[in-house]
Amino acid sequence: MRAKLAVALALTIALATACNPESDNGDQSEAEGEGAGGQESIVVGLTVSHTGNLTAESTNQFNGLTLWAEQVNDDGGISVGNDNVTVELVEYDDESTDTRVQQLYTRLITEDEADFLISPYSSGLTEAAATVAEQNETVMLAVGAASDSIFQQGFTHVFQIYTPASRYLTGSVDLLQDRFPDDTRIAIVHEEDTFSTDVAEATRAYAEDQGLEVVLFEGYPTDTTDFGPVISRVMAANPQALLGGGHFQDGTTLVRQVAAQGLPIDLLSILVAPSVPEFAQLGDAAVGVVGPSQWEPQVAYSEEAADDADLEWFGPASEDVVSAYEERFGETPGYHAMGGYVSGLLLQHAIETAGSLSPDTVIETLEGLDAMSVWGGMKFSNEEGDHGRQIGHEMVQIQWQMVGGQLERQIVWPTEAQTTEYQALTQ
Repeated sequence: MRAKLAVALALTIALATACNPESDNGDQSEAEGEGAGGQESIVVGLTVSHTGNLTAESTNQFNGLTLWAEQVNDDGGISVGNDNVTVELVEYDDESTDTRVQQLYTRLITEDEADFLISPYSSGLTEAAATVAEQNETVMLAVGAASDSIFQQGFTHVFQIYTPASRYLTGSVDLLQDRFPDDTRIAIVHEEDTFSTDVAEATRAYAEDQGLEVVLFEGYPTDTTDFGPVISRVMAANPQALLGGGHFQDGTTLVRQVAAQGLPIDLLSILVAPSVPEFAQLGDAAVGVVGPSQWEPQVAYSEEAADDADLEWFGPASEDVVSAYEERFGETPGYHAMGGYVSGLLLQHAIETAGSLSPDTVIETLEGLDAMSVWGGMKFSNEEGDHGRQIGHEMVQIQWQMVGGQLERQIVWPTEAQTTEYQALTQ
């Protein structure tokens, strides 16, 4: 029998009864068109950082996935040929550590008999999970993981939902050059993890290619709480813009301390943290801060937009997902939450398109995907050494602005997507 785990946040998605003890991922050999082969439910396995330094982003991601699972089960499940299968989420706390991730994803596959996997949050944890998924030939959708390097290891069962790290802050460089064409000096400071380092190195290369001078480039440990020495070196380098950061915890601390120092710069662009709704708790320190976002509620992807781009549309309308999330969790979703939702939605679409639960058939469907959803465009590279990397999704740059006395996220780049003009940084 499959081991059951009570899913956090009162997730009550009722599901299947007994499972076939001889049915595991290696035995799912139903051919295309054979549907669910009598299977009444599927187990979707994942870990969540309920504790540790990745809790805020990971919880939002899980909330989005939870909403999708509840909706699909309320609608009768996923259509597989002539059958329907319900969804059971089985999840464990990875404590934000890669050692736990490797142990738990092995458990999800071998003990809980997970049919499909959703990655943990962050590139470092996802890389650990991806190795286990690949070794066990289990399909995993990698959400909350942007590092390009994950997809340069020859994996064939792992598919990336985020825009890759190499393109995270290039929009901020473009924004700086458009808004401040005379600015030529930038500083880059970043968390020393896989994702943030990948972003920082790609940003440095892009900025230098655009003729900018990177006057300071350095990393800091993940557990840094005192950024005073880093900020002092930034001030000594006299940049006109500061880019970098890492995740929510370190990013918010860095922004708070930069604001306290009154750093005289034209642009402050920070990874991850500005896209999390809780960033607003910084108050005045948040005003003017820019950050990359995989998705924003104001970006209205639609069936009409898909038609204009000659792309297939799948899933519900953006406003319907936002409304349902607000009702369920009491806040407007950020991109971490929407990424979690879309990971489930994409899995559903791939299974329904394949008409099968066969991993090989689902992989073939994902490899041929070129479509649009509430998330925007989605397409995966099939090139050797780059398989599964996202090549169809684009990002926006957001800025926290004071609107009518309230802090709000506004899209300021690119110009065709912006909801308002960039406002001067108030540091």
